[in-house]
Amino acid sequence: MKKRKVLEELVIIFWLFVLGSVLGYIFEMIVVLFQKGHFESRQGLIYGPFTPVYGIGIVVYYLFLSNVKVKSKSKVFFITMIFGGIVEYICSLVQEKVFGTISWDYSHLWFNINGRTSLLHCTYWGTAGVLYVTYIGPMIDSFRQKINMNNRKIVTVLVSVFMVFDICISCVAANRQTERRNNISPDSRLDFFLDKYYSDEYMDKVYANKKEVDRRP
Repeated sequence: MKKRKVLEELVIIFWLFVLGSVLGYIFEMIVVLFQKGHFESRQGLIYGPFTPVYGIGIVVYYLFLSNVKVKSKSKVFFITMIFGGIVEYICSLVQEKVFGTISWDYSHLWFNINGRTSLLHCTYWGTAGVLYVTYIGPMIDSFRQKINMNNRKIVTVLVSVFMVFDICISCVAANRQTERRNNISPDSRLDFFLDKYYSDEYMDKVYANKKEVDRRP
């Protein structure tokens, strides 16, 4: 029974990550449409409408708010505002340290923290937290009661395999692009494959808002 409960939790966390990534992508596309007047890719992975920072954020909401029952929505707002900002900051920092790029820079905004997050964007996270406890939380409780692992197992396995592939190919392709920027020649079949099918032109089209970071002292 305990094993089944753990499996159910993992399934819920996985689908929350997928849902949050898709909702985040939609949100980003709407924002950039209003800002620039046209659609521009805001994908966080090479394949599919996924922006993982939002998926990670909603998982953090779930894990924290499920264990700490907070009834006041004002408290939910401030708590998720802080946690969302931390998630955004860490994701930006990891991307810069690993790939030498950033996908957002809020240096031009007041009350920003190293350009990685800002008071404005933390407010967005807080608002999302209130929406989460108002709508998504109750849906999760209903889903938990009705969940049938046998019926959802195949779909979950197939989607999880795709997501693992998508995350892996996105990471190795981004890493190879960093190597090309540093004039590192391909030295394996994988490198040649990545250079052929995930060229700089292709990667820059997928990650239209990505910027290189100058690491020179």
